[in-house]
Formats: sequence, C-alpha cells, structure tokens
Amino acid sequence: MSAIPFNRRLYKKYDVAGPRYTSYPTAPHFHTGFGEAAYRQVASGSNEDPIPRPLSLYAHIPFCHSLCYYCACSKIVTRHTAKAEIYLHYLERELALQGPLFDRDRPLRQLHLGGGTPTYMDDRQLWRLMQAVGRQFSLAVPEEREFSVEVDPRAVGDETIAVMAELGFNRISVGVQDFDPEVQKAVNRLQSLEQTMQVIDDARRNGYRSVSLDLIYGLPKQTLERFAATLDQVIGIRPERLSIYNYAHLPERVKAQRLIVTEDLPSPEEKLEILAYTVDRLTRAGYRYIGMDHFALPESDMARALDDGTLQRNFQGYSTHADCDLIGIGMTSIGKIGDSYSQNLRDLKAYYQALDAGRLPVARGYLLNADDRLRREVIEQIMCRAWLDFAAIEHAYDIRFADYFRSELDALQDMENDGLLRRRENGLEILPAGRLLLRNIAMVFDRYLWAGEQTVRYSRTV
Repeated sequence: MSAIPFNRRLYKKYDVAGPRYTSYPTAPHFHTGFGEAAYRQVASGSNEDPIPRPLSLYAHIPFCHSLCYYCACSKIVTRHTAKAEIYLHYLERELALQGPLFDRDRPLRQLHLGGGTPTYMDDRQLWRLMQAVGRQFSLAVPEEREFSVEVDPRAVGDETIAVMAELGFNRISVGVQDFDPEVQKAVNRLQSLEQTMQVIDDARRNGYRSVSLDLIYGLPKQTLERFAATLDQVIGIRPERLSIYNYAHLPERVKAQRLIVTEDLPSPEEKLEILAYTVDRLTRAGYRYIGMDHFALPESDMARALDDGTLQRNFQGYSTHADCDLIGIGMTSIGKIGDSYSQNLRDLKAYYQALDAGRLPVARGYLLNADDRLRREVIEQIMCRAWLDFAAIEHAYDIRFADYFRSELDALQDMENDGLLRRRENGLEILPAGRLLLRNIAMVFDRYLWAGEQTVRYSRTV
C-alpha cells in the first residue's frame, strides 16, 4: 500500500463529528423493543444457518483502581476488590444462560477481556472465569484461537501474564496513552516505562503472538516534541500493533473529563501537527496504516487480513475474524449475532437483578432490515478494504449499485475532486489520502445521518 500523504488543509476541511462504525446502524439506534426474547430467537436461529458461524466472546470487566481523567469507557472506580468476586459470580451465571443457546459444535475462536481493567481480577479469579467459559463453550484448538486481554501495567501481579498464557491468552493490549510524566500527571495516570516494559517482556517470554499498545493524542500538556519522544520509545519496543486514538474532550457527557484543565489541551492545529508527525514517523519505521487509528507491522496478522479481505470492525475495533458471531457478557457489553446487535444493562444493580431472576440482562438491541444489511456491508468494505466492489455488492443484494446509491455516489464527487477516492466503472477505490478519512467516506452511505435521525454527539473524525 502506498504511503499516507498528509494534507493539512484537507484534513481541516473534513474534521467533523461522525461515528466510528464499530457497527451499523450505530449504537444510538439500539432500542428496548429488542430484549431477551428477541435475543434468544436470533441466537437459536444462528444454529440453523447452512454453515453456522464460529463464536467470539467479549467479557466486560468494569472495575478500575483509579480514575483516568480522559476515559469515556463504562467503568466503576473502586478499591473494594471484593466487588470483583461478586461480579465474577454473576458472569458465571450469565455464561450458564448463554452457553445452552449455541450448539457445542460451534468453536469459540475469539475471546476478548476488556474494561475497565480486566486485570482488576486476580489470577485465581481469571482462572475461574476461563473455567466457566470452557464449561459452556467448545474452545477452538490453540492454533485457531485469538484470545486477547487489555492490561493496565499498574494492575498486574508478578505471575499474571504467565497465568493468562496458561489459560490460552495469546494476545495482549497494553494501555500506555503517553510516556511523558507531565501528560500522565495531567490525566491522573502515572505509569513508568519500566512498568510497561515488564508486562511486555513477560508477554513475549510467555509466547504471546501479538503485543498491541494504546496511545492517545490530544491529551493535556501534550506537545509535538513530547509525543515524538513517546513515539521513539514505542518504536523501540516494536509492538505488532498500535492503536493511536484521537482524544475527544466531551466534559458535558463524560464527568471525569471535567477534571482536565481545558487550557492545558493542545489546540486543533497542534493536534493536527501531532497526527501528521505520527503517521509519517510510524510509516518510516515500517508500520502500515490499517485505518481508524490502527497501525501494524507488515508481517502481522492484521496487515495480512487487510490484504486478503478478512479484516472487519466490531466493538473492540479492527479484528481479523470476520466470520464469528459475537457474544457479549458483563454489564454494558455488546454482542452481534447474525443480523442483530444486543447490549446488556448499563447499571450494575439492574444487571445483577436480571440474573438473580434467571433472565439474560439484555437491555436493548437492533434487528437489521434489508437496507441496513446492505449499507452495513458497504460501510464495512470502506472501513476495512481499499476497494468497494460494486459487482460483489450487486450479486449479494440483488441491486444495481449505481441506481440504489445514485445520490450517495453524487455526494462523493467533492471527495473525488479532493483526491480521497476514485470512482471506477466496477467499484470505488480508496486512495492513500482517503485512508485517514474513512469515517467521512462511510458517512455518505449512512442513511440515519443524512435522514436527520441522529441526535448523539460523536467524536471528531480527525
């Protein structure tokens, strides 16, 4: 793939608010009319597909020991570690309700523990959770598994990384955000390079196939010089994957962000400088830009998935498993079974009450219609490929692309003039300049956006 050019004028022009397209339709369109009964129906129906899909499991562990001011995730900050034991009990109960819904000949190939801080649980609790998963689902053979966990280096025991390797985990995502002490202090996340390296060294020593680091640009006290120093340290570590997120400052929606001093935030121009430098620096260091904040080494499985067309997006970002049904467990977790999405209750007490009553804690969801399915496929190809194949879409959905999407194709003209894409007779080619603006291109095909049916405030696209 060609290098990513960086045109500041262009990216200022397209710096608007928009969805991240971890689903389509996006989560604001989920509704309470889709509840437990609907979920059970689609789960049962998924077993009857001509070729039932393998399974993926996401478990949300919401607890954190301390508050990171930038964090917009669903979390519970507490030092009462006994709460993890109670929560684990309810995860076991939810797994016992979920397992029987899916045939045992459908292997669990993908598993992800997210948070919060999954390693808020101690080693014994992590072992117990994985035993519960193994009781309810048929785990894929080791060479077919992608079992990953998000790790806060400040919250791991001496043996935690080794224990998780024994439990089958082979990928690790390490939260860093920034190595600069002043930035860390401004967001209340003091984490030394030594702490981070200890986790990474342990992971590599214990045979993890992939290490991913998470960074954020646009944090308070960040400057180009400081972030450049962080990137130098990161490149020296040489993780297989990198996620570099744009900080979205939304204090009216995220209470923790009110603790950030607004005057300490870099200006939009400074953020753009940081982004431009980041793309150039990582590209020169040999990383490939995958899309939507993600970079990967050319030999990584994510880069290979981009090349062979198996890359997909889900609620954890980019994934190399495009063929799985996703089961979400834990409060607020989101699943995707067939042509449906579902989300669990967001309130911990309500989540517990539902399970106490023997009910799946499904709060809301969405069953896609024919237009949703078509547009989801188009948007997914834009987000995960460099090419949108009109003929493949037409064959799969029995439409003529130029007729069905006439107004959308007309709306792309300005982007084509700006060099983001090129319309061909048989498809849409995403040009290198458009790789940083995939969300903007995808938004053209989002019926809910242009129909004025969206009220939520999204993060900026640049």
